[in-house]
Amino acid sequence: MLSKLNDPQREAAKYIDGPLLVLAGAGSGKTRVITHKIVHLIDKCGYAPKNIAAITFTNKAAREMQERVGHLLEGKPSKGLTVTTFHSLGLQMLRTEAKLLGYKPQFSILDSSDSMKTLSDILATTDKQLLRRTQWKISQWKNAFVTPDTAAVTAEDELEVASAKIYQLYQQTLKAYQAVDFDDLIRLPVELFEQYPEALERWQRKLKYLLIDEYQDTNACQYRLVKMLTGIEGRFTAVGDDDQAIYAWRGADVENLRQLTQDFPRLKVIKLEQNYRSTVRILRAANSVIANNPKLFEKKLWSDLGVGDPIQIVPAKDEEHEAELVTMKLLAHKFEHRTRFADYAILYRGNHQSRVIEQQLRNQKIPYTVSGGTSFFDRAEIKDVIAYLRLIANEDDDPAFIRAATTPKRGIGNTTLERLGEFAAKDHISLFAAVFEPEFQHAVGAKQLEDLLTFCKFIQRMQQRAVKDPAGQVLTDLLGAIGYEAFLYDSEEPRAAETKWKNVLDFTGWLAKKGEEDEKDLLQLTQTVALMSMLEGREEAEPDAVKLSTLHASKGLEYGHVFLIGVEEGVLPHRESMDEQKVEEERRLMYVGITRAQKSLTITYCKKRKRAGDWESCEPSRFLEEMPPDDIRHSGKATVEADPAERKAQVANRIAQMKAMLGK
Repeated sequence: MLSKLNDPQREAAKYIDGPLLVLAGAGSGKTRVITHKIVHLIDKCGYAPKNIAAITFTNKAAREMQERVGHLLEGKPSKGLTVTTFHSLGLQMLRTEAKLLGYKPQFSILDSSDSMKTLSDILATTDKQLLRRTQWKISQWKNAFVTPDTAAVTAEDELEVASAKIYQLYQQTLKAYQAVDFDDLIRLPVELFEQYPEALERWQRKLKYLLIDEYQDTNACQYRLVKMLTGIEGRFTAVGDDDQAIYAWRGADVENLRQLTQDFPRLKVIKLEQNYRSTVRILRAANSVIANNPKLFEKKLWSDLGVGDPIQIVPAKDEEHEAELVTMKLLAHKFEHRTRFADYAILYRGNHQSRVIEQQLRNQKIPYTVSGGTSFFDRAEIKDVIAYLRLIANEDDDPAFIRAATTPKRGIGNTTLERLGEFAAKDHISLFAAVFEPEFQHAVGAKQLEDLLTFCKFIQRMQQRAVKDPAGQVLTDLLGAIGYEAFLYDSEEPRAAETKWKNVLDFTGWLAKKGEEDEKDLLQLTQTVALMSMLEGREEAEPDAVKLSTLHASKGLEYGHVFLIGVEEGVLPHRESMDEQKVEEERRLMYVGITRAQKSLTITYCKKRKRAGDWESCEPSRFLEEMPPDDIRHSGKATVEADPAERKAQVANRIAQMKAMLGK
């Protein structure tokens, strides 16, 4: 089986004598190494599948890896093998060990907007910017494994002192809700293992070998978790690439790669430098740009896929002109090479850059998809259903209680909720529990009490059914009982209501199917749901459409032909990233962009750009000067003589001619 791998890949798959770091350059077959190594551990090294865990960063990567391993094992048993994300593994640990940390196994997981709402209540403000800043700061502390007490002691200014206090209150509120946020799914297991060595021992016995993908993207907390699980022997393979470390703003620390060499003196390093994706010219450009960064480990990508076309660098007069050029070149290339729209990607540094491009693509009726659109889970109708699920699973979940009790409206108004909230806060109990307190029942009107009790007793009936009836049946009955479909049609235009109801049916159908396949009841599914993106869960074929994506979202993907737009000073590198270390990360972002391309790469920049309503002149990015001149072809003049109206007419005329030819 290992004969299909190249020499360094084979060496990495077979090495189990100690900790291993595989430095895997872009397109060098890292997933192949991980999947083959899993099979090698099971087939040749005597590891049981249940004692191996492969950890990735996205559900999509985990699913692909699981499928590939299944294919390689060809029917041999793989039951119990863990292929999962860091956060799902953390959830599994917390669910099993919840009692030790004072949680019940069915704790709730708050998403970003729930967490924002909780902070909004604590700060008594709706100032989005302040809330986002505070949320980001707390997340940063959690990722670095800094407790509220430590944050208060190490705060450097008044703002940090205030944030540390809010962090403390936020954690207390979460605990009262029996809830955790996304960052807690890593932080709490580390806390658990530090406080309870016997729990750590249990998990070390269970997970005897770890394989960690995208190691350069780990934060301090994730590194600590890996180090604890693998013990002093370091039974792990970490796969990463310091040249693709682009998530420092999210708490990722490329220093974790260097730290490995210090914490594990026996660490073996194997480099994967053969690229199976791109032409020689594209790789020469990527190597040449990234060579300007200081290196943790020296490596140089190479390929035997031929020299390939020169890289096109095209100046544009402004954003409109850039969008026209890209659209025209894309159509011309597609016509000439008889490719599909799905073979093309347009990549950019910031989301705002897609607007002008999208307009131009729509004008020319070119199909496109934008990555990082609204997640299925962020839709109001899905969040409504999830609020009910969360409350059924955990009646202490106050944010879920408020949403479910008021959607659809059932006579429980803000005043009633306010009084309930005050009573619950005074007695340090949840809103749900407060409804059943005699003191509260005497203090509230008969009609309000009746509505609250009707709602809570309904939730209790659903709790009983959730553990014994099939998930699909419980969900259908739940939606019927609350009259959710009628509620949508009463509160929305018919078309919007139809779309929303279809989304709800899609979601509940998917949950019912998952319940059957995984033999899980509704309570067990509820926590899984909190960690999943529904869109990732769908097995739809990719449409034949041009892909628009930020550079951050494009990592790990590849496209036949790439347009990299807005490569100017102030955009890439970003104007807020001009100090030395931040420029290094921006250069890695450029490297990621270049290495997405398989066959052709076109880079564009604008001579001027509108900022806050005023025109500013732009300089080409410093990264363009770092590319090898022999592999580049500069084309077009940015100073277009024709006036805008004439230019538009010329563009429209050329596109019309092209389309006529395509039609024939």
